[in-house]
Amino acid sequence: MAYRLFEGKEHAASYCKYRISPSDHLIQQVLDFLEKQKGRPFELAVDVGCGSGQGTLLLAKHFASVVGTDVSPAQLEVALQHVKEPNITYKQCVAEELPFADSSVDLMTAMSAFHWFDRPRFLREAHRVLKPRGCLALLNYTIDMELSHPDCCSHTLNRVCKEFYAALQPYRSPHLGPSSIELYREACESLPYPDKEWQECVWVRRPMPLSSYMGLVESFSSYQALLRDDPQKATSLSQDTCQRLMTIMKVTSAETEVAVAVKYFYLLACKPEEA
Repeated sequence: MAYRLFEGKEHAASYCKYRISPSDHLIQQVLDFLEKQKGRPFELAVDVGCGSGQGTLLLAKHFASVVGTDVSPAQLEVALQHVKEPNITYKQCVAEELPFADSSVDLMTAMSAFHWFDRPRFLREAHRVLKPRGCLALLNYTIDMELSHPDCCSHTLNRVCKEFYAALQPYRSPHLGPSSIELYREACESLPYPDKEWQECVWVRRPMPLSSYMGLVESFSSYQALLRDDPQKATSLSQDTCQRLMTIMKVTSAETEVAVAVKYFYLLACKPEEA
């Protein structure tokens, strides 16, 4: 079964505010792969598990039509509040039963979502709706982000971050295993497509306020599980971590900017012509 998370209105708002989207460079990697395998024109892209639509928006300028799908009405409500591009629409549905005709989609993406799906069923559904030479792009990033700040020891800073991540590890969903990257690697190995690309370490650096970094980690399912289980413990953990980081940085405001290095991995795969 697929796992239904991130569906509450408060979590959806937090997801929209703090979750990061792939960089322009990563999106270009996907588009270059699609152009190499299928060529233009780029007609229809479908972003599955789109959440509040950050990734969906990145596809809009490259395709005639983009559809974001998600199981959560709350997430789609937030996504609709931010859509300005006329070629973007949203549909509520599960990832394993998509409302698209056979062989109708040029590009299907799942950005930080595939690990929550019923993965074998989703891959079969992706195969059904992709055009011959259409492409599938599964992107995600790891929780072990790294911080840096001028005139500050990065090793000391990231020791605190690692302790934060370790404290959340017991609340990680068993469905994900120790690391979700293994689920994507398994998908890469299981897809019977001759044309595919696997990349498991692409670092992207993003400047953001320390408060946004804290909000990002708090939006993860493991922190949300702790928050449901013990709200006081979750809040104390986050506040203590933030204070320790500020002390190391020698600052008094959580709005101080830090550089956050995020490690992405992705799978790109092309549906064969004869399929």
